[in-house]
Amino acid sequence: MDIRALDDTALADDALMRDFYDLDRRSELHGRPHAPFWSFEEFLGGFRSPDSGQRQELFAAYDGDRIVGNAVLWSFLLDNTDKAWFHLNVDVPDRRRGIGRALAERVEQAVRGDGRSLIMVDTKLPADAREGHPHRLFAEACGFELSNVEVVRHLNLPIPDQQIQEWIDEAAPRHEGYTIETYVGSVPDDLVESLCVLLGQLAVDAPSGAVDFEEETVTPQRYAEMVATTDAMGRARYETVALTADRRVVAHSTLAMSLKDSTEVYQWGTFVHREHRGHRLGLATKAVNLRAVQAARDDLALVTTQNAETNDYMVAINERMGFRPIEDAAEFVKRL
Repeated sequence: MDIRALDDTALADDALMRDFYDLDRRSELHGRPHAPFWSFEEFLGGFRSPDSGQRQELFAAYDGDRIVGNAVLWSFLLDNTDKAWFHLNVDVPDRRRGIGRALAERVEQAVRGDGRSLIMVDTKLPADAREGHPHRLFAEACGFELSNVEVVRHLNLPIPDQQIQEWIDEAAPRHEGYTIETYVGSVPDDLVESLCVLLGQLAVDAPSGAVDFEEETVTPQRYAEMVATTDAMGRARYETVALTADRRVVAHSTLAMSLKDSTEVYQWGTFVHREHRGHRLGLATKAVNLRAVQAARDDLALVTTQNAETNDYMVAINERMGFRPIEDAAEFVKRL
């Protein structure tokens, strides 16, 4: 077996990236055949788009000329520079051959060489098999410990407009003085700076288990890169924001959906500024955004979201809207 770091030339090779993607798909959907999964176009758009806030490195394990495992390592560049996180997959027929362990060791070597002291990895686990699942046993055998658990939830669409209006009406008396606006793609230039401030707070305020994060540096350049990445993935980005009287963004909810055949919608984030909580802005922005997405397409079938199981406020909103728990997204950490 040969583990190779893939350079930009490899990243530009459609055939190689197709093999990388197909392995991911087989591995990720093993035991989860109905889980949402991005298309090859979305995969290429995401992996080939720049992000000035992090470095991306790809590794592939080869048996002869066949990829049998892969890993992607992301290292923070503007903040939290003591940390890195990765994702790892081994093709289903090639498991229990030591490929995963070798890939994990290669990634850890890269992180140590970069002078970082903490490495994170994530995986999906069935909700009823959190303790003894092979993914968790593998992580622990590699020296990782469970750090945080987020619950993946699904909401079947469509939701009757009358029901959405009830959520909007329920929240409205609590947020007088704020306005709710929805944009497709980027928000207007005058809102970008305050939205970036809000997005940066999420890393600090969202429950993160055993890992403490510092505030994320989200610049207007990085925000533009986020929007460009969404475009490159062939997705539409719906951003609903809550604004103060002087037009500062103090809450947002982001949904993304494919512009092609997929009927799945991804909830990328809902967050309220720490100084503006208690006004039901989370429910308001989620409901208004959902209405906008459904108005754009009448064939949408599912929204996927995930939140830390200890995030009582957001869990309550999701349960209020009818999201049902599907599986766990487990995060593991190793201190080097």
